[in-house]
Amino acid sequence: MDFKQLLAYKKGFDLSMKIFNISKSFPKEETDSLTDQIRRSSRSVCANIVEAYRKRRCLNTL
Repeated sequence: MDFKQLLAYKKGFDLSMKIFNISKSFPKEETDSLTDQIRRSSRSVCANIVEAYRKRRCLNTL
């Protein structure tokens, strides 16, 4: 099983893409601060899931 098949990853990725598309409509003056922070935090959810999955797989092979 791959991390991309995890329900939490799929939902996190879909939500991240929705957040990205919604943030495109934010005012230009918010682009550098608020928009960037929102996009980074939404991507970190999937990154944390992948990291935990890989650590778990590593521990199970020992």
